[in-house]
Amino acid sequence: MRSLSDIAEEYDFLEGDERYRLLIELGRELEPMPDALKTDATLVRGCSAAVWVYPTGEADRLHFLADSNAAITKGIVALVIAAVQDKPAAEVAGMDVTGALSPFDLKNQLSSNRTQGVPNMIALVKEHAARIAAA
Repeated sequence: MRSLSDIAEEYDFLEGDERYRLLIELGRELEPMPDALKTDATLVRGCSAAVWVYPTGEADRLHFLADSNAAITKGIVALVIAAVQDKPAAEVAGMDVTGALSPFDLKNQLSSNRTQGVPNMIALVKEHAARIAAA
């Protein structure tokens, strides 16, 4: 998976539809999530499309599998995951993920129904990290 800073650098050079294409490409690059993990328990609430996030890994290196049934939403999920992937749980729990995603200006680049679930994705990731860090 590309780093969030590398993605931001590429995103900054693009405009309009090219940004959508990059998000779709990022979604395609996500590590495959087995269908067996796409359950009600891994479903992110509040998203306009179906989004699943499954945490794996240990406290020193969190890892997430994620998927969506919509291409652009899957790219947004990939951005959220890129911000936290393979970082220590304590770091993710205290991280400003919303701030890390600010260079992408998603609220102004995408329709509100495409971004409405982003806070829920971030909350789910941070809650898992906090649980693991405290264990």
